[in-house]
Amino acid sequence: MQFKTRIATCIALLCGAFSAQAHNVWLLPSTTVLSKAEWITVDAAVSNDLFFFNHFPLGLDNLVVVAPDGSAVKPENSHRGKLRSVFDLNLTQTGTYHLAVVSSGLNASYKDKAGQPKRWRGTAEKFAAEVPADAQELKVTQSAGRIETFVTVGKPSAIKPTGQGLELVPVTHPNDLVKGEKATFAFHVDGKPAANLEVVLIAGSTRYRDKIGEIKATTDAKGEFSVTWPAAGMYWVDADAKDEKTSLPQAKERRLSYVGTLEVLP
Repeated sequence: MQFKTRIATCIALLCGAFSAQAHNVWLLPSTTVLSKAEWITVDAAVSNDLFFFNHFPLGLDNLVVVAPDGSAVKPENSHRGKLRSVFDLNLTQTGTYHLAVVSSGLNASYKDKAGQPKRWRGTAEKFAAEVPADAQELKVTQSAGRIETFVTVGKPSAIKPTGQGLELVPVTHPNDLVKGEKATFAFHVDGKPAANLEVVLIAGSTRYRDKIGEIKATTDAKGEFSVTWPAAGMYWVDADAKDEKTSLPQAKERRLSYVGTLEVLP
């Protein structure tokens, strides 16, 4: 099976140079709800099938784990294999932990002095040094991506948005999701509601289904959308947006992407 992906640029930035075609990226915690302080293990991969590591490991250089009190948590026992990355977290505080791999960068296409087409990918800091000042037919796109999940120990706590890029803003707490119950979330871009945004949710274990079973929703004027969960399990949430709010003068378009993993309990 192949899925429509909206974050090929994000994948390339996080995982290095490789061909990203119709693949999914995700963080998958061993559990998202704990009654007491414990360890968890998190898988991170780029895959053909949801939550089944069969393509490429997801890079963790930009991984940030925020504890309930706002402090940073250092991942332990990190390992990058051939098909997945993995790390452990010692969750000692009561409340909700926020795990995210955040990327940003630029993609450019141009022709050199000889008229040969060239492509470049990198950071804004390297743009001036690596892209010729006299490049012809230069086209630059800025990108920003977020791949995240949430884990709660004991009582859930509030999740503070960063106000940067495209992000999920919970109305229903992401670790309080139950089969058959309605949940509501919002998407914001740079801290403001993102209206008319298409959201796709897909239950995991797609490898073992004949039909993908996408759940689609569109955000309203407040950036909100709702879903009633048809079954328990891990769900992949995907959305993207674009605008012209670039931070580099040469870039005319900004592409924003979001992927989240949510667990729905029976």
